[in-house]
Amino acid sequence: MGGLPRFDVPGIDDFTRPYWDAAAGGVLLIRRCRAAGCGKAHHYPREFCPRCWSEEVVWEEASGFAALYTWSVVQVNDLPPFGTRVPYAAAVVDLDEGPRMMTEVIDCPASDLRIGMRLQVAYRTDPEGAVPAVPVFRPVTGAG
Repeated sequence: MGGLPRFDVPGIDDFTRPYWDAAAGGVLLIRRCRAAGCGKAHHYPREFCPRCWSEEVVWEEASGFAALYTWSVVQVNDLPPFGTRVPYAAAVVDLDEGPRMMTEVIDCPASDLRIGMRLQVAYRTDPEGAVPAVPVFRPVTGAG
């Protein structure tokens, strides 16, 4: 790694470990409230429901499909290792289950990005193993 600090390493703790372990296996997890009258899904993972404040929340496998809500093409980023990835599309997607998620759109020229375009989850992996698999999204191929 050349001794440079990395700014793409997420904090993993006992609570978020199931999320990162699932991502390593190609599965996107979200949280869903099980409180009576709520039932809403949310992302980023929290130990309580951000809508009703219930602690009756569980991990749930998401479909991995989403629609592009908005994006910004990053042309310059001097934080390692992002500088080697520019330009890239930092995005917010609407997961089919309801929550919005910050991510990156890959395998798609910026000129082809469109609000509402269908996307499916993919995973950025680190060949050095220093960073867990990170969910990113690419345009849907085939049904979805």
